[in-house]
Amino acid sequence: MGTLTGRVAWVTGAGSGIGLAGAQALAAAGATVVLAGRRADVVEAEAAAIRASGGHAEAIALDVSEQPAVAAAAAGIVARHGALHILVNSAGFNLPRRYWKDATPADWDAVIRTNLDGAYYTTHAVLPTMRAQRDGLVIHISSWSGRFNPWMSGAAYNAAKHGVLTMTEHLNSEECVNGIRGCSICPAEVATPIMDKRPVRPSDADLARMLQPEDLGRTIRWVAEQPPHVCVNEILISPTWNRFHVGAAEIRKG
Repeated sequence: MGTLTGRVAWVTGAGSGIGLAGAQALAAAGATVVLAGRRADVVEAEAAAIRASGGHAEAIALDVSEQPAVAAAAAGIVARHGALHILVNSAGFNLPRRYWKDATPADWDAVIRTNLDGAYYTTHAVLPTMRAQRDGLVIHISSWSGRFNPWMSGAAYNAAKHGVLTMTEHLNSEECVNGIRGCSICPAEVATPIMDKRPVRPSDADLARMLQPEDLGRTIRWVAEQPPHVCVNEILISPTWNRFHVGAAEIRKG
């Protein structure tokens, strides 16, 4: 019996990076995990790998920026499993064009729609079930860019991740009476595929010193394993060798 046996978890952005690591960690703890991502073949392959290792997992193709599809996905999970206890919002991305000098309104919309609107849509979709259960945990993957305002990540990404923190705080203030808890996890740099979208890709040596996806997977599992009376409101986590402190060239204003 795992610590999360009997719990049903929905993880968005589960095809790679933090979302995948979180799904794997929750499944290892005994949860039934629904992996969601835009690439159906990728999330199905990862769900199959979890099942092959003895876990319980399924996959759904989903773009979290499409609200009707999000609502249908949540309803389908509840119909199949009878409950939905944990939501991990990890879907997110950024664009190389991220500064006022080169970003377009379409770029802004794309980043906000996935990183902020998508987190709202999924949370909105699970709340009726969690209220009825009087039990639920929503984990938002925010960012160092949500707690601070680093130049490197750009206006749209920073605005979205700040919004996620505020949204989580409001969730706790409203829904704590219904047994629902929210946690924003704010990692500094993590060596995930989003690094390939940077205007300047970090070196392999720098990537090796960053947080790794499995570090965040363990963090997600730890939050999920807390007893229902414990709300971990926010976690700020960084690599020991933190480029925001030591000043990598592409992080400095230029």
